Amino acid sequence: MIDISENKIELQHIRERIDSIGKSLGDLDSLEQKLKELENKTLEDGFWSDKKTSNSILSELKKIRYKVTNYKEFCSEIANLEEINEFLSIDNDDELSVELLKNTKKLEKSINDFEITILLSGKYDSNNAIITLHPGAGGTEAQDWVQMLYRMYCRWANSKGFNVKELDYLEGDEAGIKSVTALISGDNAYGYMKSEMGVHRLVRISPFDSGGRRHTSFASLEVLPEISDDIELDINPDDIKMDVYRASGAGGQHINKTSSAVRLTHIPTGIIVACQTERSQVQNRETAMKMLKSKLLDLKEKEHKETIDELKGIQMDIAWGSQIRSYVFCPYTLVKDHRTNYEVGNVQSVMDGDLDGFMEAYLKSIIC
Repeated sequence: MIDISENKIELQHIRERIDSIGKSLGDLDSLEQKLKELENKTLEDGFWSDKKTSNSILSELKKIRYKVTNYKEFCSEIANLEEINEFLSIDNDDELSVELLKNTKKLEKSINDFEITILLSGKYDSNNAIITLHPGAGGTEAQDWVQMLYRMYCRWANSKGFNVKELDYLEGDEAGIKSVTALISGDNAYGYMKSEMGVHRLVRISPFDSGGRRHTSFASLEVLPEISDDIELDINPDDIKMDVYRASGAGGQHINKTSSAVRLTHIPTGIIVACQTERSQVQNRETAMKMLKSKLLDLKEKEHKETIDELKGIQMDIAWGSQIRSYVFCPYTLVKDHRTNYEVGNVQSVMDGDLDGFMEAYLKSIIC
């Protein structure tokens, strides 16, 4: 027999969380009125003539609709579950009880997802993410660690229904990856992935060491938002040097063997970006320009500069800094984030893409 009294307590906790969400939203009537006003604007003549304004309105409309719709659904569902729970406390039905517990867990997960999405309110959080992985010192060992991390992020992205597209890929000398850049596309991809930016440390018995000794390896992850075309950034064409070369990668027929790969260098800052996975030189250049734009905008905002011309190359010196997370395979198993102290003992589940706990802990830490 299922203990309905325990589920009642769980529903009370969920009710408190929903009430807290309602308070954070403020006046629901005002939000719904704002929603109607924005919807009416989308119906006005000439709405689509100004792309920048229309995109801004649609973005705000989407955010408000998401909050209002989900809050209403939470209120309706909790009332329904509370009613069923009360009925079962009087007249128990095992089949209905199982369904009740299932729907209680489902509602709890929906609320968790909603709360995380609300945390993703940064300027570029809703954008796609451009990630770049580089190994630290250590040759093959570090390059293998990059490949492990890249697999981990691909697994995580796939679990979210996101799309991963390689933009640049350089194989390791013996194994692993020297560097890889990829575009992760999906709602709030950057908002999630920004929590992963930094140095990642691996401790394990090296498969490349015949003596079976324990090794420590480092790899860095850079995460940038993909900048949309409506964001203006004045880049002097004379400041960009373009080199073309023959694409190379992990093999296979998807790599174009003609000289279509493009490398762009922004001379004043020394920023270098490359793309080789598109079929034509023109497409690779367009993609590389988007990558360069993202890097320059990120640097511009970090340095609080008004124009690109104010940026200096010295600001681009590589500095590893301290690791944000450690992955220990030996002598014990543990993955620990040093910023939030969130940790997981099941290393393999993390390497298979179970990163939500780490991301959630980070997002909550930067809000608090």
